[in-house]
Amino acid sequence: MERVCRCGWCNLGNPRYIAYHDREWGVPQHDDGRLFELLVLESFQAGLSWETILNKREHFRAAFDGFDPERVSAYGKAQVDTLLTNPSIVRNRRKIEAAVKNAGVFLEIQAEWGSFSAYLWHFTGGRTVYETGRASSPLSDRVSGDLKARGMGFVGTTIVYSYLQAAGVVYSHDEGCFLYRAGEN
Repeated sequence: MERVCRCGWCNLGNPRYIAYHDREWGVPQHDDGRLFELLVLESFQAGLSWETILNKREHFRAAFDGFDPERVSAYGKAQVDTLLTNPSIVRNRRKIEAAVKNAGVFLEIQAEWGSFSAYLWHFTGGRTVYETGRASSPLSDRVSGDLKARGMGFVGTTIVYSYLQAAGVVYSHDEGCFLYRAGEN
């Protein structure tokens, strides 16, 4: 049986992680619902592994009303307190409160740009950036700085870089990975 080579970060013992690597990570994303989900999940990853968050993704979806930014932006103290008692997600008050605040900013960006996708992809002129071996870049610095200026939290340049990779704005499959493409950069 032929062995498929994947990126070094992909835990080959976790079928969920393999499926994420093979079918989701680095695929250009333009759906605002999916972009909001990734934004929330990436912010929860801070200080943790992506595998931990991915393994809890379905629980996060249930806890955060399917990642509906309108519903999440309306959360008050009672909803935040309920989330803090949910053992199926990461229970960090600052991250939960940031998700609520970020949902409101996300909606403001949608209203300004017509979609969050239009806003996000404008940073690259609609093109995918191909690069590997980085944890941040001038692009993630710009996006992070703009999101912070708009009031978002947990959107530092490293988190944003991971987000850009997950959303396919940055394509970063390792050179030895069966999905590697050098691109046009």
